[in-house]
Amino acid sequence: MAKEGGGPNWDGLLKWSIANSDGTSKPRNLSEEDRKWFMEAMQAQTIDVVKRMKEITLVMQTPESVLEEQGVSATDIEGMLDELQEHVESIDMANDLHTIGGLAPLLKYLSNSHANIRAKAAEVVTTIVQNNPKSQQLVMDANGMEPLLTNFTSDDDVTVRTKALGAISSLIRHNKPGVTAFRLANGYAGLRDALSSENVRFQRKALNLIQYLIQENPSDCNVVTELGFPRILTHLVGSEDPEVREGALRGLYELSKDKSGKANVSTHEDEEKLKQVLQERINSISIMSAEDLAAVRDERLLVDSLWTTHYNEPSSLREKGLVVLPGDDTDDLPPDVASKMFESPLRGSSRLANSDDKSKKKDAPLLLGP
Repeated sequence: MAKEGGGPNWDGLLKWSIANSDGTSKPRNLSEEDRKWFMEAMQAQTIDVVKRMKEITLVMQTPESVLEEQGVSATDIEGMLDELQEHVESIDMANDLHTIGGLAPLLKYLSNSHANIRAKAAEVVTTIVQNNPKSQQLVMDANGMEPLLTNFTSDDDVTVRTKALGAISSLIRHNKPGVTAFRLANGYAGLRDALSSENVRFQRKALNLIQYLIQENPSDCNVVTELGFPRILTHLVGSEDPEVREGALRGLYELSKDKSGKANVSTHEDEEKLKQVLQERINSISIMSAEDLAAVRDERLLVDSLWTTHYNEPSSLREKGLVVLPGDDTDDLPPDVASKMFESPLRGSSRLANSDDKSKKKDAPLLLGP
């Protein structure tokens, strides 16, 4: 059941799958012939992917000047990296990229002269290391953290900085050596700068990583406080972007849990500013429609919890019955401080939101010969 030329007959595979999975009959045992054909088709596809990854590696290893002479543009390279990203979504293929020699040239693309290529290369690195300890170690061993940190902290293009931060976030999650390297490279200062930017996507990614870091390393609360994060987070609570607001509230809440007390040292002015910002959010939430209230479910409880933590009393949201509404899924709510102090029946656990874009697949370039 293979096509002429040796490739898998995917149309035939689709028809066979539909015919044997229509839901109208019990699954039947595969005949030896069907099993052999199916395995050959899948093996052929795997071989094709590895072959294609080797071809992409060859292109990545080719000097930029040679590619330009052969008419390969920056847009072509972006399309090629799009394709590579799809291939390495498989953990096995992600790990194989190093084996076939493709990881090192990919990391070099982080320093490419074209901003779009630097950004796309960071996206591919993100896919490779995400929930993949082996590839995390391979990238660390290949000194991949250094160009990512450079792009994150000092690239002129904010998209490149944002994508580099996304790659760093995936690289250091559940990776203690990665977290240590990030801290030693003054990564927290970079996060502070990201929060101070005017780019919402950059702010969101920074807020997500900050929450993760101080959850995993509570002792870092002191460093974060000394760098002035509480004031910046307080300012971001007034953001027009709901994800930024929620991320800032979560960051402030994590800092408020610091048992050492060092992260809670603030001036009277800082406390008054926080109280003013929280009251503004309470006022806004209080006049929201039912639909809008549902959209800010976590924000409602975070505002109330922060108010309770700092001022030792429930917020007026609780008095108005707006902290938890009928129909709210309380199993997925952020931690509720007030319920413990004022005997409310709420319960919850923290939730971390993260989203990312999926790029469209483009045709990849091939070298045009010697």
